[in-house]
Amino acid sequence: MTFKYGDAVQQARVRAGMTVGELVDELGKAGAYNGGSLWQAVNIYERMLRDEKALKFFGLSGAMVPGGMGGIVADLIRQGHIDVLVSTGANLTHDVIEAVGCHHYHGTCQVSDAELCEEGVNRIYDIFLPNEAFIRFEEFMQDVYSSLPEGSTISISGLLNQVGSRLKTGILAEAAKAGVPVYCPAIQDSMIGLQYWLFAQTHKVTVSAFDDMPGLLDRCFEAERAGAILVGGGVPKNYILQSKLMTESGFDYAVQLTGDRPDLGGLSGATLDEARSWGKLTGEATAATVYGDATINLPLLVAATLERLER
Repeated sequence: MTFKYGDAVQQARVRAGMTVGELVDELGKAGAYNGGSLWQAVNIYERMLRDEKALKFFGLSGAMVPGGMGGIVADLIRQGHIDVLVSTGANLTHDVIEAVGCHHYHGTCQVSDAELCEEGVNRIYDIFLPNEAFIRFEEFMQDVYSSLPEGSTISISGLLNQVGSRLKTGILAEAAKAGVPVYCPAIQDSMIGLQYWLFAQTHKVTVSAFDDMPGLLDRCFEAERAGAILVGGGVPKNYILQSKLMTESGFDYAVQLTGDRPDLGGLSGATLDEARSWGKLTGEATAATVYGDATINLPLLVAATLERLER
């Protein structure tokens, strides 16, 4: 058997003062493992952002806002690099908490969680969030809900736009300013949903998930091409990828940042090649999956790509 070799692996070189883009390019010269995949992801993301005819999706899963990644997403919206955002309700809850003046705090995973509960502190691995933040959050959300006309019906994206329009900073605030729709198909699986349940005990306002579908699918049909950045998996990943199933073609660009394994059959770890079998990606689509912690890979991906765009 005759084997065909690719380019030779080059030894990466790092130096003081090098930029993120230069570091990623060095990883590309080595081209191995997830360092090589990160370089490929930057190549794809750059092409996607330069493609003026591509509809640009961003999927946000995992505890990214508590981990300090919300600012990156807000900046991308403000810079015009996200056309459609799909998020978990938890990330949007934490976004609101930050925007109303509360904070997440550095903590430790080596602690008695029973004692934390007694002290009114919630833990997200090594991040602490005091119960006082949820008191501020509840006051704000009930004020937003109370501003909705009694007996009215509103879509989830419309509700989130109302929330964002009342905030000055954060993901929802930037999305409202830019007119970027924010979809959260599992919003009831969050504190935003629980606050709506409380509101609904004494008020009649209907939040309709299905009212989001026409606008989303219209965008997909109108787009000549489409690309997606998927941070984690879960509902946002599937909601984004399935949006192109109704059209004649799938996504043309896709980058996935995940820490999950593909061999367990779960969507969060499923490869993007698997998505081709469903027609969610085109056969010619450029796609890359980078395995690892998104609090490392997302900043590197975005910083290196933006650096290239400024050259």
